Amino acid sequence: MSLKWHSFLLLLQLTCYFGSGRCGKVLVWPVEYSHWINIKTVLDELITRGHEVTVLVSSASIFIDPSKPSAIKFEIYPASITKEEYENFFRGFLEEWTYLEKDSLWTYFSAMTSLIRQYFDMCMELCKDIVSNKKLMKQLQESRFDVVLADAIGLGGELLAEILNIPLVYSLRFCPGYTIEKYGGKLPFPPSYVPVIMSELSDHMTFMERVKNMIYVLSFDFWFQGINEKKWNQFYSEVLGRPTTLFDTIGKAEMWLIRTYWDLEFPRPLLPNFEFVGGLHCKPAKPLPKEMEEFVQSSGENGIVVFSLGSIIRNLTEERANIIASALARIPQKVLWRYDGKRPDTLGPNTRLYKWIPQNDLLGHPKTKAFITHGGTNGIYEAIYHGIPMVGIPLFGDQQDNIAHMTAKGAAVRLDLGTMTRTDLVNALKEVINNPSYKENVMWLSTIQRDQPVKPLDRAVFWIEFVMRHKGAKHLRPAAHDLTWYQYHSLDVIGFLLACVASSIFLVIKCFLFCCQKFVKTGKKTKNE
Repeated sequence: MSLKWHSFLLLLQLTCYFGSGRCGKVLVWPVEYSHWINIKTVLDELITRGHEVTVLVSSASIFIDPSKPSAIKFEIYPASITKEEYENFFRGFLEEWTYLEKDSLWTYFSAMTSLIRQYFDMCMELCKDIVSNKKLMKQLQESRFDVVLADAIGLGGELLAEILNIPLVYSLRFCPGYTIEKYGGKLPFPPSYVPVIMSELSDHMTFMERVKNMIYVLSFDFWFQGINEKKWNQFYSEVLGRPTTLFDTIGKAEMWLIRTYWDLEFPRPLLPNFEFVGGLHCKPAKPLPKEMEEFVQSSGENGIVVFSLGSIIRNLTEERANIIASALARIPQKVLWRYDGKRPDTLGPNTRLYKWIPQNDLLGHPKTKAFITHGGTNGIYEAIYHGIPMVGIPLFGDQQDNIAHMTAKGAAVRLDLGTMTRTDLVNALKEVINNPSYKENVMWLSTIQRDQPVKPLDRAVFWIEFVMRHKGAKHLRPAAHDLTWYQYHSLDVIGFLLACVASSIFLVIKCFLFCCQKFVKTGKKTKNE
Protein backbone atom coordinates (compact mmCIF):
# COMPACT_ATOMS: atom_id res chain seq x y z
CA MET A 1 0.00 0.00 0.00
CA SER A 2 1.33 3.46 -0.90
CA LEU A 3 2.47 6.00 1.68
CA LYS A 4 -0.42 8.26 0.63
CA TRP A 5 -3.00 5.60 1.51
CA HIS A 6 -1.27 4.88 4.83
CA SER A 7 -1.44 8.58 5.68
CA PHE A 8 -5.11 8.75 4.68
CA LEU A 9 -6.09 5.77 6.85
CA LEU A 10 -4.10 7.11 9.80
CA LEU A 11 -5.81 10.50 9.46
CA LEU A 12 -9.20 8.80 9.31
CA GLN A 13 -8.47 6.83 12.49
CA LEU A 14 -7.23 9.91 14.32
CA THR A 15 -10.28 11.92 13.20
CA CYS A 16 -12.55 9.18 14.46
CA TYR A 17 -10.66 8.84 17.73
CA PHE A 18 -10.23 12.49 18.64
CA GLY A 19 -13.41 13.77 17.02
CA SER A 20 -15.67 11.41 18.90
CA GLY A 21 -13.60 10.36 21.87
CA ARG A 22 -13.62 6.99 20.08
CA CYS A 23 -15.93 5.39 17.58
CA GLY A 24 -18.64 3.77 19.65
CA LYS A 25 -21.67 1.56 19.23
CA VAL A 26 -25.07 3.08 19.94
CA LEU A 27 -28.24 1.06 20.53
CA VAL A 28 -31.46 3.01 19.96
CA TRP A 29 -34.93 2.41 21.43
CA PRO A 30 -37.12 4.76 19.33
CA VAL A 31 -40.72 6.02 19.28
CA GLU A 32 -42.82 6.49 16.13
CA TYR A 33 -43.73 9.58 14.07
CA SER A 34 -42.24 12.99 14.95
CA HIS A 35 -40.20 11.46 17.78
CA TRP A 36 -38.35 9.38 15.19
CA ILE A 37 -37.86 12.38 12.88
CA ASN A 38 -36.18 14.27 15.71
CA ILE A 39 -33.95 11.52 17.04
CA LYS A 40 -32.89 10.48 13.52
CA THR A 41 -31.19 13.86 13.16
CA VAL A 42 -28.97 12.92 16.10
CA LEU A 43 -28.34 9.43 14.71
CA ASP A 44 -27.27 10.80 11.32
CA GLU A 45 -24.79 13.11 13.05
CA LEU A 46 -23.43 10.26 15.17
CA ILE A 47 -22.86 8.22 12.01
CA THR A 48 -21.12 11.18 10.37
CA ARG A 49 -18.72 11.19 13.33
CA GLY A 50 -17.89 7.53 12.85
CA HIS A 51 -20.19 5.79 15.32
CA GLU A 52 -22.11 2.59 14.60
CA VAL A 53 -25.84 3.02 15.19
CA THR A 54 -28.30 0.13 15.63
CA VAL A 55 -32.03 0.85 15.90
CA LEU A 56 -34.46 -1.70 17.34
CA VAL A 57 -37.59 -1.74 15.17
CA SER A 58 -40.64 -3.92 15.66
CA SER A 59 -42.20 -5.73 12.73
CA ALA A 60 -45.33 -3.65 13.40
CA SER A 61 -43.54 -0.32 13.03
CA ILE A 62 -45.63 2.31 11.21
CA PHE A 63 -43.33 5.23 10.51
CA ILE A 64 -39.79 3.86 10.72
CA ASP A 65 -38.93 2.29 7.37
CA PRO A 66 -35.84 0.02 7.52
CA SER A 67 -36.09 -0.64 3.77
CA LYS A 68 -34.94 2.88 2.89
CA PRO A 69 -31.22 3.23 2.10
CA SER A 70 -29.48 4.33 5.28
CA ALA A 71 -26.19 4.04 7.15
CA ILE A 72 -28.26 3.12 10.20
CA LYS A 73 -28.39 -0.59 11.03
CA PHE A 74 -31.95 -1.70 11.78
CA GLU A 75 -32.56 -4.73 13.98
CA ILE A 76 -36.12 -5.88 13.25
CA TYR A 77 -37.74 -8.01 15.94
CA PRO A 78 -41.09 -9.84 15.60
CA ALA A 79 -43.94 -8.11 17.44
CA SER A 80 -46.92 -9.81 19.06
CA ILE A 81 -49.24 -7.47 17.13
CA THR A 82 -49.57 -6.81 13.41
CA LYS A 83 -48.76 -3.55 11.71
CA GLU A 84 -52.46 -3.03 10.97
CA GLU A 85 -53.36 -3.50 14.65
CA TYR A 86 -50.61 -1.09 15.69
CA GLU A 87 -51.73 1.53 13.19
CA ASN A 88 -55.39 1.16 14.22
CA PHE A 89 -54.38 1.55 17.85
CA PHE A 90 -52.56 4.81 17.18
CA ARG A 91 -55.35 6.13 14.98
CA GLY A 92 -57.97 5.51 17.66
CA PHE A 93 -55.68 6.65 20.47
CA LEU A 94 -54.87 10.00 18.83
CA GLU A 95 -58.42 10.62 17.63
CA GLU A 96 -59.78 10.09 21.15
CA TRP A 97 -57.09 12.37 22.61
CA THR A 98 -57.84 15.10 20.04
CA TYR A 99 -61.49 15.36 21.09
CA LEU A 100 -61.10 15.02 24.87
CA GLU A 101 -63.59 17.23 26.68
CA LYS A 102 -62.13 19.55 29.34
CA ASP A 103 -65.41 20.87 30.71
CA SER A 104 -65.11 18.60 33.75
CA LEU A 105 -61.67 17.92 35.22
CA TRP A 106 -62.87 14.60 36.65
CA THR A 107 -64.12 13.45 33.25
CA TYR A 108 -60.98 14.76 31.55
CA PHE A 109 -58.56 12.96 33.87
CA SER A 110 -60.62 9.77 33.78
CA ALA A 111 -60.42 9.78 29.97
CA MET A 112 -56.73 10.72 30.09
CA THR A 113 -56.12 7.84 32.50
CA SER A 114 -57.61 5.40 30.03
CA LEU A 115 -55.49 6.79 27.20
CA ILE A 116 -52.27 6.70 29.21
CA ARG A 117 -53.02 3.13 30.31
CA GLN A 118 -53.63 2.03 26.71
CA TYR A 119 -50.43 3.63 25.45
CA PHE A 120 -48.16 2.25 28.17
CA ASP A 121 -49.76 -1.18 27.90
CA MET A 122 -48.79 -1.13 24.23
CA CYS A 123 -45.24 -0.07 25.18
CA MET A 124 -45.08 -2.98 27.61
CA GLU A 125 -46.14 -5.46 24.94
CA LEU A 126 -43.34 -4.28 22.63
CA CYS A 127 -40.88 -4.39 25.51
CA LYS A 128 -41.92 -7.96 26.32
CA ASP A 129 -41.41 -8.89 22.67
CA ILE A 130 -37.79 -7.75 23.00
CA VAL A 131 -36.77 -9.19 26.37
CA SER A 132 -38.48 -12.54 25.74
CA ASN A 133 -36.58 -12.94 22.47
CA LYS A 134 -33.59 -14.90 23.82
CA LYS A 135 -31.80 -15.04 20.49
CA LEU A 136 -31.99 -11.28 20.02
CA MET A 137 -31.00 -10.53 23.62
CA LYS A 138 -27.96 -12.79 23.30
CA GLN A 139 -27.04 -11.00 20.08
CA LEU A 140 -27.35 -7.62 21.78
CA GLN A 141 -25.22 -8.83 24.70
CA GLU A 142 -22.49 -10.02 22.35
CA SER A 143 -22.55 -6.76 20.36
CA ARG A 144 -21.13 -4.87 23.37
CA PHE A 145 -22.83 -1.54 22.84
CA ASP A 146 -21.44 1.55 24.54
CA VAL A 147 -24.70 3.36 25.20
CA VAL A 148 -28.47 3.05 24.86
CA LEU A 149 -30.23 6.10 23.42
CA ALA A 150 -33.94 5.89 24.19
CA ASP A 151 -37.03 8.04 23.92
CA ALA A 152 -38.29 8.18 27.51
CA ILE A 153 -41.96 8.34 26.48
CA GLY A 154 -41.58 4.84 25.00
CA LEU A 155 -40.77 2.94 28.19
CA GLY A 156 -38.44 -0.04 27.78
CA GLY A 157 -35.10 1.52 26.89
CA GLU A 158 -34.12 1.76 30.56
CA LEU A 159 -34.79 -1.98 31.01
CA LEU A 160 -32.57 -2.81 28.03
CA ALA A 161 -29.77 -0.65 29.41
CA GLU A 162 -30.08 -2.42 32.78
CA ILE A 163 -30.04 -5.91 31.23
CA LEU A 164 -27.09 -5.07 28.96
CA ASN A 165 -25.33 -3.20 31.81
CA ILE A 166 -24.52 -0.15 29.71
CA PRO A 167 -25.16 3.61 30.21
CA LEU A 168 -28.48 5.15 29.22
CA VAL A 169 -29.17 8.53 27.58
CA TYR A 170 -32.75 9.76 27.24
CA SER A 171 -34.32 11.90 24.54
CA LEU A 172 -37.58 13.45 25.72
CA ARG A 173 -40.10 16.22 25.07
CA PHE A 174 -42.55 15.49 27.88
CA CYS A 175 -44.51 12.94 29.85
CA PRO A 176 -48.09 13.71 30.98
CA GLY A 177 -47.79 15.82 34.12
CA TYR A 178 -43.97 15.64 33.91
CA THR A 179 -44.31 12.39 35.87
CA ILE A 180 -41.29 10.60 34.38
CA GLU A 181 -39.01 13.64 34.63
CA LYS A 182 -40.12 14.38 38.19
CA TYR A 183 -40.12 10.90 39.73
CA GLY A 184 -37.64 9.20 37.41
CA GLY A 185 -35.20 12.06 36.83
CA LYS A 186 -35.84 13.94 40.14
CA LEU A 187 -36.23 17.18 38.22
CA PRO A 188 -37.94 19.76 40.48
CA PHE A 189 -41.19 21.35 39.29
CA PRO A 190 -42.40 23.98 41.79
CA PRO A 191 -46.12 24.28 40.95
CA SER A 192 -46.17 27.92 42.06
CA TYR A 193 -44.50 29.05 38.84
CA VAL A 194 -43.83 25.96 36.69
CA PRO A 195 -47.01 25.14 34.72
CA VAL A 196 -47.72 21.44 34.38
CA ILE A 197 -47.54 20.14 30.81
CA MET A 198 -51.03 19.97 29.24
CA SER A 199 -52.39 22.59 31.66
CA GLU A 200 -51.97 25.33 29.00
CA LEU A 201 -50.85 27.79 31.67
CA SER A 202 -47.96 30.27 31.63
CA ASP A 203 -45.35 30.87 34.34
CA HIS A 204 -47.21 34.00 35.52
CA MET A 205 -50.31 32.52 37.14
CA THR A 206 -53.14 34.11 39.06
CA PHE A 207 -54.23 32.54 42.33
CA MET A 208 -56.96 30.48 40.64
CA GLU A 209 -54.53 29.39 37.92
CA ARG A 210 -52.13 28.20 40.62
CA VAL A 211 -55.02 26.27 42.13
CA LYS A 212 -55.70 24.71 38.71
CA ASN A 213 -51.99 23.91 38.30
CA MET A 214 -51.90 22.18 41.69
CA ILE A 215 -54.99 20.15 40.78
CA TYR A 216 -53.25 19.06 37.57
CA VAL A 217 -50.11 18.10 39.52
CA LEU A 218 -52.01 15.98 42.04
CA SER A 219 -54.28 14.46 39.41
CA PHE A 220 -51.47 13.36 37.10
CA ASP A 221 -49.50 11.96 40.06
CA PHE A 222 -52.53 10.00 41.27
CA TRP A 223 -53.62 8.62 37.90
CA PHE A 224 -50.14 7.68 36.70
CA GLN A 225 -49.00 5.94 39.87
CA GLY A 226 -52.33 4.25 40.48
CA ILE A 227 -52.67 2.74 37.02
CA ASN A 228 -49.25 2.18 35.47
CA GLU A 229 -46.46 2.17 38.01
CA LYS A 230 -47.33 -0.99 39.94
CA LYS A 231 -47.70 -2.97 36.74
CA TRP A 232 -44.30 -1.81 35.46
CA ASN A 233 -42.65 -2.42 38.85
CA GLN A 234 -43.78 -6.04 38.76
CA PHE A 235 -42.72 -6.51 35.13
CA TYR A 236 -39.23 -5.04 35.67
CA SER A 237 -38.73 -7.04 38.86
CA GLU A 238 -39.65 -10.29 37.09
CA VAL A 239 -37.33 -9.62 34.15
CA LEU A 240 -34.36 -8.54 36.28
CA GLY A 241 -34.91 -11.25 38.90
CA ARG A 242 -34.78 -8.82 41.82
CA PRO A 243 -37.12 -6.28 43.39
CA THR A 244 -36.99 -2.94 41.63
CA THR A 245 -39.29 -0.16 40.48
CA LEU A 246 -39.92 1.63 37.22
CA PHE A 247 -38.68 4.96 38.57
CA ASP A 248 -35.54 3.45 40.13
CA THR A 249 -34.65 2.02 36.73
CA ILE A 250 -35.44 5.29 34.94
CA GLY A 251 -33.40 7.15 37.55
CA LYS A 252 -30.22 5.38 36.41
CA ALA A 253 -30.19 7.40 33.19
CA GLU A 254 -26.91 9.28 32.80
CA MET A 255 -28.22 12.18 30.71
CA TRP A 256 -31.59 13.62 29.69
CA LEU A 257 -31.66 15.46 26.36
CA ILE A 258 -34.82 17.59 26.50
CA ARG A 259 -36.15 18.60 23.09
CA THR A 260 -36.95 22.21 24.00
CA TYR A 261 -35.01 25.41 24.79
CA TRP A 262 -35.59 28.72 26.56
CA ASP A 263 -37.21 30.27 23.49
CA LEU A 264 -40.15 27.87 23.94
CA GLU A 265 -39.85 27.02 27.64
CA PHE A 266 -40.55 29.19 30.66
CA PRO A 267 -37.61 29.44 33.13
CA ARG A 268 -37.55 26.64 35.69
CA PRO A 269 -35.05 24.72 37.86
CA LEU A 270 -32.68 22.27 36.19
CA LEU A 271 -30.29 19.50 37.20
CA PRO A 272 -26.78 19.07 35.74
CA ASN A 273 -27.69 15.87 33.89
CA PHE A 274 -30.55 17.59 32.02
CA GLU A 275 -29.57 19.36 28.80
CA PHE A 276 -31.98 21.38 26.64
CA VAL A 277 -31.38 20.69 22.93
CA GLY A 278 -34.56 22.04 21.32
CA GLY A 279 -34.30 22.90 17.63
CA LEU A 280 -31.44 20.49 16.95
CA HIS A 281 -33.06 19.54 13.64
CA CYS A 282 -33.35 23.14 12.38
CA LYS A 283 -31.22 24.16 9.42
CA PRO A 284 -31.07 26.78 6.65
CA ALA A 285 -33.67 26.43 3.90
CA LYS A 286 -32.80 24.69 0.64
CA PRO A 287 -34.23 25.62 -2.79
CA LEU A 288 -37.79 24.41 -3.43
CA PRO A 289 -38.78 22.05 -6.25
CA LYS A 290 -39.27 23.98 -9.49
CA GLU A 291 -43.08 23.65 -9.69
CA MET A 292 -43.47 24.63 -6.04
CA GLU A 293 -41.11 27.60 -6.41
CA GLU A 294 -43.11 28.88 -9.38
CA PHE A 295 -46.33 28.72 -7.34
CA VAL A 296 -44.67 30.53 -4.44
CA GLN A 297 -43.29 33.25 -6.70
CA SER A 298 -46.75 33.76 -8.23
CA SER A 299 -47.95 35.05 -4.85
CA GLY A 300 -46.32 38.43 -5.47
CA GLU A 301 -46.13 40.84 -2.53
CA ASN A 302 -48.85 39.01 -0.59
CA GLY A 303 -46.60 36.01 -0.02
CA ILE A 304 -47.61 32.53 1.09
CA VAL A 305 -49.08 30.65 4.04
CA VAL A 306 -47.76 27.17 4.94
CA PHE A 307 -50.28 24.76 6.45
CA SER A 308 -49.45 21.38 8.00
CA LEU A 309 -50.91 19.30 10.81
CA GLY A 310 -47.78 17.19 11.16
CA SER A 311 -46.66 13.66 10.35
CA ILE A 312 -49.68 11.85 11.84
CA ILE A 313 -52.83 13.78 10.88
CA ARG A 314 -53.13 13.68 7.09
CA ASN A 315 -56.83 14.29 6.64
CA LEU A 316 -59.83 15.78 8.44
CA THR A 317 -63.57 15.31 8.47
CA GLU A 318 -65.23 16.61 5.31
CA GLU A 319 -66.99 19.35 7.28
CA ARG A 320 -63.79 20.62 8.94
CA ALA A 321 -61.85 20.46 5.68
CA ASN A 322 -64.46 22.54 3.87
CA ILE A 323 -64.52 25.18 6.63
CA ILE A 324 -60.74 25.48 6.48
CA ALA A 325 -60.63 25.51 2.66
CA SER A 326 -63.30 28.22 2.41
CA ALA A 327 -61.39 30.36 4.92
CA LEU A 328 -58.12 29.98 3.02
CA ALA A 329 -59.88 30.96 -0.20
CA ARG A 330 -60.68 34.37 1.33
CA ILE A 331 -57.10 35.48 2.06
CA PRO A 332 -54.86 37.21 -0.53
CA GLN A 333 -51.89 34.89 0.14
CA LYS A 334 -51.19 31.68 -1.74
CA VAL A 335 -51.47 28.59 0.47
CA LEU A 336 -49.49 25.34 0.43
CA TRP A 337 -51.47 22.79 2.43
CA ARG A 338 -50.19 19.35 3.37
CA TYR A 339 -53.34 17.27 3.08
CA ASP A 340 -54.00 13.69 2.03
CA GLY A 341 -57.80 13.50 2.30
CA LYS A 342 -60.64 14.11 -0.11
CA ARG A 343 -60.29 17.40 -1.99
CA PRO A 344 -62.57 19.96 -0.24
CA ASP A 345 -65.39 21.31 -2.38
CA THR A 346 -64.70 24.85 -1.15
CA LEU A 347 -61.00 24.83 -2.09
CA GLY A 348 -59.99 28.17 -3.63
CA PRO A 349 -57.66 28.75 -6.59
CA ASN A 350 -55.04 30.22 -4.23
CA THR A 351 -54.63 26.91 -2.36
CA ARG A 352 -52.70 23.83 -3.44
CA LEU A 353 -52.80 20.45 -1.72
CA TYR A 354 -49.69 18.32 -1.27
CA LYS A 355 -49.26 14.87 0.26
CA TRP A 356 -45.84 16.04 1.43
CA ILE A 357 -44.16 19.43 1.66
CA PRO A 358 -40.56 20.45 2.39
CA GLN A 359 -41.74 22.25 5.53
CA ASN A 360 -38.37 23.60 6.70
CA ASP A 361 -37.54 24.95 3.24
CA LEU A 362 -40.95 26.59 2.90
CA LEU A 363 -40.73 28.20 6.34
CA GLY A 364 -37.31 29.52 5.41
CA HIS A 365 -38.54 31.04 2.14
CA PRO A 366 -38.60 34.88 2.11
CA LYS A 367 -42.21 34.93 0.85
CA THR A 368 -43.62 32.96 3.79
CA LYS A 369 -45.88 35.15 5.94
CA ALA A 370 -47.50 32.69 8.35
CA PHE A 371 -47.55 29.05 9.43
CA ILE A 372 -50.78 27.22 10.31
CA THR A 373 -49.62 24.41 12.61
CA HIS A 374 -50.92 21.78 14.99
CA GLY A 375 -48.18 22.82 17.40
CA GLY A 376 -45.81 19.85 17.22
CA THR A 377 -42.41 20.61 18.71
CA ASN A 378 -40.51 19.99 15.45
CA GLY A 379 -42.70 22.39 13.45
CA ILE A 380 -42.76 25.00 16.21
CA TYR A 381 -38.96 25.06 16.26
CA GLU A 382 -38.68 25.36 12.50
CA ALA A 383 -41.07 28.33 12.65
CA ILE A 384 -39.05 29.90 15.48
CA TYR A 385 -35.76 29.29 13.67
CA HIS A 386 -37.00 31.00 10.50
CA GLY A 387 -38.98 33.70 12.35
CA ILE A 388 -42.49 32.86 11.08
CA PRO A 389 -45.58 33.82 13.17
CA MET A 390 -48.08 31.03 13.76
CA VAL A 391 -51.76 30.20 13.87
CA GLY A 392 -51.99 27.21 16.19
CA ILE A 393 -54.65 24.49 15.92
CA PRO A 394 -53.47 22.04 18.63
CA LEU A 395 -54.77 18.48 18.57
CA PHE A 396 -53.13 16.29 21.26
CA GLY A 397 -50.03 15.67 23.36
CA ASP A 398 -47.79 18.65 24.06
CA GLN A 399 -49.33 20.66 21.22
CA GLN A 400 -51.77 22.62 23.41
CA ASP A 401 -48.92 23.68 25.67
CA ASN A 402 -46.59 24.52 22.79
CA ILE A 403 -49.20 26.85 21.31
CA ALA A 404 -50.02 28.25 24.78
CA HIS A 405 -46.33 29.09 25.21
CA MET A 406 -46.15 30.73 21.78
CA THR A 407 -49.31 32.69 22.52
CA ALA A 408 -47.91 33.87 25.86
CA LYS A 409 -44.76 35.02 24.07
CA GLY A 410 -46.79 36.90 21.45
CA ALA A 411 -45.79 34.75 18.47
CA ALA A 412 -49.05 32.88 17.75
CA VAL A 413 -52.84 32.95 17.80
CA ARG A 414 -54.67 29.84 19.05
CA LEU A 415 -57.77 28.29 17.51
CA ASP A 416 -59.77 25.19 18.38
CA LEU A 417 -60.27 22.66 15.58
CA GLY A 418 -63.69 21.55 16.81
CA THR A 419 -65.24 25.00 17.27
CA MET A 420 -63.44 27.40 14.94
CA THR A 421 -65.42 29.03 12.12
CA ARG A 422 -64.30 30.26 8.73
CA THR A 423 -64.23 33.80 10.10
CA ASP A 424 -62.08 32.74 13.07
CA LEU A 425 -59.39 31.33 10.81
CA VAL A 426 -59.45 34.33 8.44
CA ASN A 427 -59.18 36.78 11.36
CA ALA A 428 -56.37 34.79 12.98
CA LEU A 429 -54.35 34.82 9.75
CA LYS A 430 -54.95 38.54 9.26
CA GLU A 431 -53.85 39.18 12.84
CA VAL A 432 -50.50 37.36 12.65
CA ILE A 433 -49.72 38.64 9.13
CA ASN A 434 -50.79 42.27 9.45
CA ASN A 435 -49.94 42.95 13.11
CA PRO A 436 -46.15 43.55 13.13
CA SER A 437 -45.83 42.59 16.82
CA TYR A 438 -46.17 38.88 15.98
CA LYS A 439 -43.30 39.02 13.51
CA GLU A 440 -41.18 41.05 15.93
CA ASN A 441 -41.80 38.61 18.78
CA VAL A 442 -41.04 35.48 16.77
CA MET A 443 -37.88 37.11 15.38
CA TRP A 444 -36.80 37.77 18.96
CA LEU A 445 -37.33 34.06 19.72
CA SER A 446 -35.39 33.21 16.57
CA THR A 447 -32.48 35.33 17.79
CA ILE A 448 -32.48 33.43 21.11
CA GLN A 449 -32.55 30.09 19.29
CA ARG A 450 -29.63 31.01 17.02
CA ASP A 451 -27.55 32.83 19.64
CA GLN A 452 -26.10 29.83 21.48
CA PRO A 453 -22.41 29.13 22.19
CA VAL A 454 -22.83 25.56 20.94
CA LYS A 455 -25.41 24.38 18.42
CA PRO A 456 -28.13 22.13 19.92
CA LEU A 457 -27.21 19.19 17.69
CA ASP A 458 -23.53 19.44 18.63
CA ARG A 459 -24.52 19.68 22.30
CA ALA A 460 -26.70 16.58 22.07
CA VAL A 461 -24.01 14.55 20.32
CA PHE A 462 -21.34 15.79 22.73
CA TRP A 463 -23.21 14.45 25.75
CA ILE A 464 -23.87 11.09 24.10
CA GLU A 465 -20.17 10.81 23.28
CA PHE A 466 -19.29 12.02 26.78
CA VAL A 467 -21.31 9.19 28.30
CA MET A 468 -19.61 6.71 25.96
CA ARG A 469 -16.12 8.01 26.75
CA HIS A 470 -16.59 7.94 30.52
CA LYS A 471 -18.96 4.97 30.66
CA GLY A 472 -21.57 7.16 32.27
CA ALA A 473 -21.88 10.52 34.01
CA LYS A 474 -22.32 9.55 37.65
CA HIS A 475 -20.81 12.83 38.85
CA LEU A 476 -23.85 14.66 37.43
CA ARG A 477 -26.44 12.39 39.02
CA PRO A 478 -28.14 14.09 41.99
CA ALA A 479 -28.17 12.37 45.37
CA ALA A 480 -31.95 12.80 45.38
CA HIS A 481 -32.16 9.37 43.70
CA ASP A 482 -30.86 7.77 46.91
CA LEU A 483 -33.42 9.42 49.18
CA THR A 484 -36.89 8.24 50.13
CA TRP A 485 -39.81 10.55 49.38
CA TYR A 486 -39.96 11.81 52.96
CA GLN A 487 -36.19 12.41 53.03
CA TYR A 488 -36.37 14.24 49.69
CA HIS A 489 -38.98 16.64 51.10
CA SER A 490 -37.07 16.81 54.46
CA LEU A 491 -40.17 15.59 56.29
CA ASP A 492 -38.00 13.57 58.69
CA VAL A 493 -35.88 16.65 59.47
CA ILE A 494 -38.96 18.85 59.84
CA GLY A 495 -40.53 16.22 62.11
CA PHE A 496 -37.35 16.02 64.21
CA LEU A 497 -37.13 19.81 64.55
CA LEU A 498 -40.82 20.05 65.41
CA ALA A 499 -40.32 17.33 68.02
CA CYS A 500 -37.34 19.26 69.43
CA VAL A 501 -39.38 22.46 69.56
CA ALA A 502 -42.36 20.65 71.07
CA SER A 503 -40.09 18.97 73.65
CA SER A 504 -38.47 22.28 74.54
CA ILE A 505 -41.86 23.96 74.93
CA PHE A 506 -43.07 21.00 76.97
CA LEU A 507 -40.02 21.20 79.28
CA VAL A 508 -40.34 24.98 79.64
CA ILE A 509 -44.02 24.65 80.50
CA LYS A 510 -43.29 21.82 82.95
CA CYS A 511 -40.53 23.87 84.57
CA PHE A 512 -42.79 26.88 84.72
CA LEU A 513 -45.62 24.88 86.29
CA PHE A 514 -43.18 23.28 88.73
CA CYS A 515 -41.85 26.68 89.76
CA CYS A 516 -45.39 28.00 90.07
CA GLN A 517 -46.35 25.09 92.31
CA LYS A 518 -43.24 25.64 94.44
CA PHE A 519 -44.00 29.32 94.63
CA VAL A 520 -47.62 28.67 95.63
CA LYS A 521 -46.58 26.13 98.28
CA THR A 522 -43.93 28.44 99.64
CA GLY A 523 -46.43 31.32 99.73
CA LYS A 524 -49.01 29.22 101.60
CA LYS A 525 -46.40 28.01 104.10
CA THR A 526 -45.25 31.56 104.79
CA LYS A 527 -48.84 32.75 105.22
CA ASN A 528 -49.66 29.96 107.65
CA GLU A 529 -46.59 30.76 109.73
